[in-house]
Amino acid sequence: MQKNKISILSTRPVGKELVEEAASRGITIDEISFIRTEENIDAFTSKKIEQLSTQNINAVFTSMNAIEIVGKFIPLNSEWKIFCIGNTTKKLAGSIFKEENILGIADSANELAEIISSDSKIKKVYFFCGDQRRDELPEKLKKNNKEIEELIVYKTIETPGTVLKKYDGILFFSPSAVKSFFLKNSLSPSTQVFAIGETTANAVKLFTQQNVITPGVPGKENLVSQAINYFSKTQIS
Repeated sequence: MQKNKISILSTRPVGKELVEEAASRGITIDEISFIRTEENIDAFTSKKIEQLSTQNINAVFTSMNAIEIVGKFIPLNSEWKIFCIGNTTKKLAGSIFKEENILGIADSANELAEIISSDSKIKKVYFFCGDQRRDELPEKLKKNNKEIEELIVYKTIETPGTVLKKYDGILFFSPSAVKSFFLKNSLSPSTQVFAIGETTANAVKLFTQQNVITPGVPGKENLVSQAINYFSKTQIS
């Protein structure tokens, strides 16, 4: 295979190590972000998190952004019970909270809601999220008679741009990035699409009929590795 013959567009940074791993397999990864996030902590939210930091609450996180922001306000000995989506988010949660207090991890919002709903001891959860969070998790929890209080700790801003280069593959990591990408772009029929999870894959399917590949276990590293392995085994004409 000709070195760097295959080109992949990643719609968020994946890091030098993964880019270099791809290059060693003859694959170029270009990183172009189509969204950015901003911390959204006002005086009320800051005081609320500070109050909760001393309590034994059930905290739900569906993104690394929320964990990073909330982690600034939480003492290392926090007794929060953590529920989150994906291994990457779990790893970050384990570096901020006690690993033994991570009680639920799932591959999707629906699966996480099922885990929480199945525990009769849980009456209320606090959902730390962004301003564009999806409805699946809160709606399912409410349907199962769980009280949920949402605290919006960051906002997502679309940064659409036109992509002129033709790519063999494209990596999507969130529905927000999917929407932003398709505001100014379309896909070549030959471009293989990869999505970090089913929620993001479903967002892609709103804009294209092309097949979407998702990793068995959601996570940035897993998604990139799957794309690398896919193209290492596929001959691109």
